[in-house]
Parts: sequence; C-alpha cells; structure tokens
Amino acid sequence: MTEISVAEHTEQPTAVVRGRVRLDELSGFFARAFGEAAAALQAQGRHPAGPPFGKYTGMPTDAVDVEAGFPVSEPIAPAGAVVPGVLPGGRVVEATHVGPYDTMQDTYAEVRRYFAEHGLTPGEAMWEVYLSDPQREPDPSTWRTGICWAVA
Repeated sequence: MTEISVAEHTEQPTAVVRGRVRLDELSGFFARAFGEAAAALQAQGRHPAGPPFGKYTGMPTDAVDVEAGFPVSEPIAPAGAVVPGVLPGGRVVEATHVGPYDTMQDTYAEVRRYFAEHGLTPGEAMWEVYLSDPQREPDPSTWRTGICWAVA
C-alpha cells in the first residue's frame, strides 16, 4: 500500500517543453525536453530548483498533453522550444511510487481510490516528479517517483 496524503502546494514557476505526445513516445519526449530545458537554463545562467518532472493535463488516451522540464526559482525567458510554465498551487494529493515507470498505473489507481474515498474531486493537472536518476540507479525496483494530482 502506498502512503497517500493531501498537501498544500505553492505555485512553482517552471522551464518546460510542451507537446501532445503519444504514450509510446513519452520517454523520447522526456529525454529531449529535459535536455533542452537544462540547456536553456544554463544559457540563462539559471539552475533547476528541484528534480525534473512531467506534467499532464487531462486523462491520457493514446496521446496526452504534457510538459516536461524543471522547477525554477523565478520565471524564465522563452528559448526555442523551452517556455515558462507553472506547477499549480493549492491542495494536491501526493503519493510516492517505488519501482519501474511501467508499474505507475498501480499507484495512480490507488490515488484515484483515495480521491473517491475522501470525497475529493481530481483536478485537470497531475504531475510526476522523478526523484531517482535511472542512469545513477540502474535497478528500476528502487526508482522513486512523486505523483501529485491537483484537487479541484
């Protein structure tokens, strides 16, 4: 059982690449977006204010509206495909998924149950915070991903 709770978040500026991406192309999109966002931050003399994330708007079908990048301490200037964004403030249901990315649907199912059991309505925005670096931690069973879902 995953530990799930409600937290209050402060709105967080971000540096992101946006797209409508097929689910089977997400890993390539993330790799490109993280690389481009990191390069844009470096070119602007800026640093990430936290780990990389992927933010989704609406429920995925065969494709999803997604933005991927890094939180920053203040808004950035647009640079190529990298644009300023924001992670929402307000109440957020949070969970930590431990394990490979392809099993995250199990944690999302637990989060959906939590919403229902606590009489909460899911918002449009949900995001994943990648707390583990697969290049440094090659064992997927140890990967940690924060799952955040805004409360409507």
